[in-house]
Amino acid sequence: MKSIIALRAALGTTALAKLQPNYTSPAGVEIYNPSTFFASTGPWSLMSKAGNVLYIAGMRGIYRSNSTLAPTGLPRIQLAFENMIALAEMEGTDRYSCARLVVYTTDMYRFRPLCNQVQQELWGNDTNMYPPRTIVEVDRLNDDDIVEVEGTFWVAP
Repeated sequence: MKSIIALRAALGTTALAKLQPNYTSPAGVEIYNPSTFFASTGPWSLMSKAGNVLYIAGMRGIYRSNSTLAPTGLPRIQLAFENMIALAEMEGTDRYSCARLVVYTTDMYRFRPLCNQVQQELWGNDTNMYPPRTIVEVDRLNDDDIVEVEGTFWVAP
């Protein structure tokens, strides 16, 4: 819970700077790879924006400061969600404007309860405020990780 409180304090300063896209397609799709985040681990970008819809790639529990993974379990899952929300806030939206979450985990039995716990810490106990979520167990994730969380957010005009 302490890391969630620290995240909320830190994110308040992150959202002040207007993020600039790294590339804009001829159709107007903006691609983002903020320099304050870890570099992508392959040929993909961290997020894109089409109109007022923000798409955030599967975030993992990677520390932005040194591109290493947080310890397995709750710390890594918290950081994956925190990274996703930090990106959303950098583009001027917030967790409550999340239109959809997709969570991938390698062990539903072990990690689904931790994902639920982190979501409750972030969105509170009012179930009416939870974004729709799909959680899927997969055989394997990049770097043998335990969870990835991707989000789709509405960005007000």
